[in-house]
Amino acid sequence: MAAADHASMSATRSSSKTAPPTTLRDGFHLVPSHPIAYDLDQSKTFRDITYHVSTVDHVARIAFDRPHVLHAFRPTTINEVRRALEYAQDDTRVSVIVLTSNVDDRQRTPAFSAGGDQSARTSVGGGGYDDGSESVPRLRVLDLQVQMRRCPKPIIAVVRGYAIGGGHILHLCADLTLASDDAVFGQVGPRMGSVDAGYGSVHLARTIGQKRARELWFLCRYYTAEEALRMGLINAVFGVDDLDGEVGRWARRMASMSPTALAVAKAAINADQDGSAGISLMGGHITRLFYMTDEAREGRDAYLEGRSPDFRKIPQSKL
Repeated sequence: MAAADHASMSATRSSSKTAPPTTLRDGFHLVPSHPIAYDLDQSKTFRDITYHVSTVDHVARIAFDRPHVLHAFRPTTINEVRRALEYAQDDTRVSVIVLTSNVDDRQRTPAFSAGGDQSARTSVGGGGYDDGSESVPRLRVLDLQVQMRRCPKPIIAVVRGYAIGGGHILHLCADLTLASDDAVFGQVGPRMGSVDAGYGSVHLARTIGQKRARELWFLCRYYTAEEALRMGLINAVFGVDDLDGEVGRWARRMASMSPTALAVAKAAINADQDGSAGISLMGGHITRLFYMTDEAREGRDAYLEGRSPDFRKIPQSKL
């Protein structure tokens, strides 16, 4: 545990028995707030995104890299994000995943993602998006949404500029959203003959309420970061110059937590919306924990040794 983590944890304790209650006892203010330094660049195998890992802060950064179209995504983009997310999920050095975009506002208008690249959307009679990378047009972004929900590690969407359409839904599917004060959020599908009847509608309604969700879809208005914060659509808003440092603070705090506890909490929070698949995922985490007990080991060993298990020999405190 880093020195900052020790300081953060020690803040929960006090030598004074009469100290007044204070939120500072959570120690969050002691977590360092400098930007994350990524020491591993694994972007060479990607075209539409970049992928970096910080082995110090235990964070993976997946970033859209198509600024010429406001980071709108095509099938190649989505499949690369899916592959990078799989890398991050399997990498034991990674505790937290950041989903963002590469922004240089001196060159291009800032954007998280403007959603599906309409130039890759198939013409009349087509069924999705096609950039020649797959045999038939598909809606791969739906697979990505599910993958994000099932990933056991926390995913932070970091938004600068536009998070519109399909890009808006991806930030919604992330576990947390941190935004700069120049961020803009909104749906656009009905204006362009498109809609997301899955998480983009159901999870949106659960997040901000039925009336607000209908407003977003029926009017296709855009909202400032402060408006999004007030309606519960995002978690926090920071100045442009402070955003990366605060992302570092939030990521470091989560990286210091029990990864199993975070994974189970995420699965439990998602379970009611994800039906049997969500309950199955939560049950899988419980099963993995159960496999670590003496009771489960007795069942395994008895089978391998060709004998009947004796579960009663295990002390009750270990059941």
